[in-house]
Amino acid sequence: MSLLKQLFLAICLLIVIAFTGSFISGVESSREQALNQLRSHAQDSATALGLSMSPHVDDPAMIELMVSSIFDSGYFDTIRVVSIADESVIVERKSDGISKQTNVPAWFVSIVALQPEWGDALLMRGWEQVARVEVLSDPQFLIAKLWDSAIASLLWLLLCGVLSALLGGWLLRTQLRPLDKMVDQAEAISRREFLPAQHIPRTPELRRVVQAMNLMVEKLRTLFAEEAARSEKLRIEAYQDNLTGLANRRLLDIRLSEQLAISENNASGYLLFMHLADLAALNLKLGGQKTDALIKSMGEVIKQQLQKPDRSRWLGSRSRAGEFTMVAPGLNGQDADQLASALIDAVQQLPEAKESGMTPIAYIGIGAFTPGESPAVVFGRTDQALAEAQGTPGKTWARKDDSSAQIGNSVQDWRDWIDDALRQGKLKLLFQPVVACADTSKIMHRKVLARLVDPQGAAIAAGQFLPWIERLGWSARLDMAMLEKAIKHLRKHPQPLALSLSGQTLRDAESQASLLQILRNNPRRDGLLTLELDERHLPPAVQLEQLSQAVRAAGYNLGLQHFGGNFGLIDNLTNLGLAYLKIDGSYIRAIDQEADKRTFIEAIYRATNSIDMPLIAEMVETEGELAVLAQIGIEGAMGRLIGPPAPRSE
Repeated sequence: MSLLKQLFLAICLLIVIAFTGSFISGVESSREQALNQLRSHAQDSATALGLSMSPHVDDPAMIELMVSSIFDSGYFDTIRVVSIADESVIVERKSDGISKQTNVPAWFVSIVALQPEWGDALLMRGWEQVARVEVLSDPQFLIAKLWDSAIASLLWLLLCGVLSALLGGWLLRTQLRPLDKMVDQAEAISRREFLPAQHIPRTPELRRVVQAMNLMVEKLRTLFAEEAARSEKLRIEAYQDNLTGLANRRLLDIRLSEQLAISENNASGYLLFMHLADLAALNLKLGGQKTDALIKSMGEVIKQQLQKPDRSRWLGSRSRAGEFTMVAPGLNGQDADQLASALIDAVQQLPEAKESGMTPIAYIGIGAFTPGESPAVVFGRTDQALAEAQGTPGKTWARKDDSSAQIGNSVQDWRDWIDDALRQGKLKLLFQPVVACADTSKIMHRKVLARLVDPQGAAIAAGQFLPWIERLGWSARLDMAMLEKAIKHLRKHPQPLALSLSGQTLRDAESQASLLQILRNNPRRDGLLTLELDERHLPPAVQLEQLSQAVRAAGYNLGLQHFGGNFGLIDNLTNLGLAYLKIDGSYIRAIDQEADKRTFIEAIYRATNSIDMPLIAEMVETEGELAVLAQIGIEGAMGRLIGPPAPRSE
């Protein structure tokens, strides 16, 4: 029973006890007054009769008339005149009890227990005592009065009791409302939402508790922010180029190796090398400071290209000095040529490039890659393309392809069959297990992946069609189709699932509204489906918090995948109530062999563990990696080691 109900019942009990005591005391007091009234009434009536009848003591008819007159006009049980000489009854009137019946219950009469009271007086003849008049008052009229008074008192007390209970309940609810806020705050903390209470109650005791809760929340948020800042510092030192803010060579090697791994989501694409034509000459002509400014501006040009919506999986890096690299999965040959031309034109228009007078200021080599190839082969192919561009007069870029990197279908062919597959729901769901690091037999949930069925009936892997879906702007359509399929699957197979959402769904207000409408139309209480957001596609903080609240209100959870590249958003995690974070596979690969990766992941673990946020590692491929993750305290893992995507989750 809640504290509010207990206090309310205690107040009601006290009111009942107080009013019951008051009622009993009032009835008892009225009973004493009634006894005195009966006694006085009987004696006064006897005295009056005695005085009135004394002159007529020898006239029995007059005595009888006077007795009858008094008896009929008052509340008497018996009036009689008794001779003193022989105790014989001269006149007697006695009530038959019928004419004076009342509606008073018998139990009340027995409780009150009012007995008739006697009064007597003497009839005199001169100085001689001739007779005695005896009067017995009837208590029925007083019992009726007591009953009416008791009912009126009871009704008044009940009214006062009800009003007091209502007022007391209102006051209790008002005074204890901060307790509800504290409960909400505590429940929010359990959901990993660290929100301070905005309203501070006036009641001193409750104020101290609320202030203590707010202090605890602020301490946790501060601790989390400090750990996040340390993790971000480690990430920048390990994986970011200081001058341009792009990835460094180390992260390039990791991401390219990850992209070349044979995986459901990996696609063919191109690797681009962009080199300054003559760095030494630039340093002599512009000086070191302006040359650094040129390199930094070239980094900004690459960043602008990476910010386009369909390039979220691309990576831009600076290897050393004036050497830049772009990893572009899903890019076809024609678009690669256009990209190289756009990069050369943009770099040539930079103020520092114009000041140098060098034309061309840079060269670009483009090399194709396909999952399954080794990084050395891809680097060699791209180096050949760069050497061709540098060695051919009038040429600023060159491209080297291999047969497996070519895409046979035209843009219109991809558009037509993907549109048909989405409209007709030609999706095949795959489920990849996510297990606990400490016990790989314990499945935490399964990640939902999809394949589209082409006109020939073949199931096409996501790595092949996702780049085209992004180029066509249909990512939100794919999200809705997969969400509806996943919800239908849950009805038949209620098992925990996780489903990724694209950046388009999060950016576009109409797509986000459609997503929430599907969730509201299919509310769940079991929380079996978690929607995963990509760290690279997150909306603004306020919009993200509203989305989190709406998703959880419909009975679904929210998670974050590919985490680790942007710690600037980590402060907002305390407000979102996320189910977990999935660490990007780039930071997991070979973690058992590279101490700095382990240090980085340990820093992430310390930051998230302070708010009890579970971590799951992506792309775990070796037993050594899994063992290190378990030692650090990472809760879950997924990847080729754990299990490949399967057509159906049993």
